[in-house]
Amino acid sequence: MSKRKITKLNQLKFKPFNKYGKPIKGWSWHKISFDKKTNFGTYISKLEPGTKTPLHVHTGHEEFLILAGELIDSDKTIFKKGDFISYKPNSIHSSYTKKGCLILTFMRGHNNQIRKR
Repeated sequence: MSKRKITKLNQLKFKPFNKYGKPIKGWSWHKISFDKKTNFGTYISKLEPGTKTPLHVHTGHEEFLILAGELIDSDKTIFKKGDFISYKPNSIHSSYTKKGCLILTFMRGHNNQIRKR
């Protein structure tokens, strides 16, 4: 089928994560169906141990599945392998990982970075 794409987890080609304009140290991604203009689609993120995501607000829904490792949200909730997390529009958070993680993300709207003043 010409309209089917198969993504094999053991053959991913990760590139620096640059969705906020410049690469974030320790964060890389493999785009599956992500469209930069609409900010809709799917991608897999790899966060190295010690990586932090910037504080941001979701304009649409974002959902993700932890494939490996763990991620700690800004309220100290720990997401582990097999956890599926859903954020509604206008939710605000940041995350970090002590051990590193692999995340499958389903994005349906922009994330806008919140800069501290």
